[in-house]
Order: sequence, then C-alpha cells, then structure tokens
Amino acid sequence: MITLSDILHSYGQNYLGKFTDKMPYIHKKTFRDILSCRTEVMGGQTYYCDECKEFRFSYNSCGNRNCNKCQGDKAKVWFDKANQLLLPVTHFLITFTMPDKLRQLARSNQIIFYNALFKAAAASLQSLAWDSEYSGGKLAIMGILHT
Repeated sequence: MITLSDILHSYGQNYLGKFTDKMPYIHKKTFRDILSCRTEVMGGQTYYCDECKEFRFSYNSCGNRNCNKCQGDKAKVWFDKANQLLLPVTHFLITFTMPDKLRQLARSNQIIFYNALFKAAAASLQSLAWDSEYSGGKLAIMGILHT
C-alpha cells in the first residue's frame, strides 16, 4: 500500500520548491513530521526479547495527527465508534470544491475563505432542501474540511 510518506518522498521536493514560501508553518511541520516518521531522524529504542534472545530496534513515530502511520489505528477505532452512532436514515455525501482560480488566495487566507465556503455550502443545501422537489424540509448538515 502506498503511504502519504511515499508520496512526499517522491514529489515533496518539487512541491516545496514551488510552494514553501506560501505554506503556513503548521503545514511545513506536518510535512517534516511525516517524512521523519519511523526513521533515524526520530530516534528509537532497542528492545530485547527474552523468548527468542534477540534485540530489536524500533524507530519512534512522529505522532502527528495527519500521519497515517501514526494515526491509522486510531482513525479506524474512531470510525467504527462513529459508525455505530449513525441514525438509520438516508444520508448523502456532497462535496464542494474551491475553484482553481481561488485556491492560491484561499491558501493564504484560510480562515476567511473556508468560513465563506462552509457558509455558502450550507446556505445552498438548505435552500435546495426547502424546495419540495428535493426534500421539502430542513436538513441536518455536518461539514468537514479536506485540504
């Protein structure tokens, strides 16, 4: 399975060369954490197994919430718990995408742009929902930002 770390190792330098001066600090930190995860950069520990009489070395994880190596198991547990909370009703996944021409501006003004995107998306969905051609009522909406 390909990991985010694999992608960053393959294409990260090109990306950084193009966008590093425009990236927020937290994105740069996440980038570094994921590239360093479970490598010599993070250090590690040596463990000894009494049964097989062997030493094993294990690198430390970065612990970044965006790292699929570190958070994959936690994400699965969360998903399974959240899945049990779903109501037995029809639901839909709808994706709103920032137009290409606005993405660079949005990257530099994330709070303003993403707040506006969420408000516009919610207003659009509620407007359609009130139309009897669609559902004729009020919706419950949950918004998640995927960057």
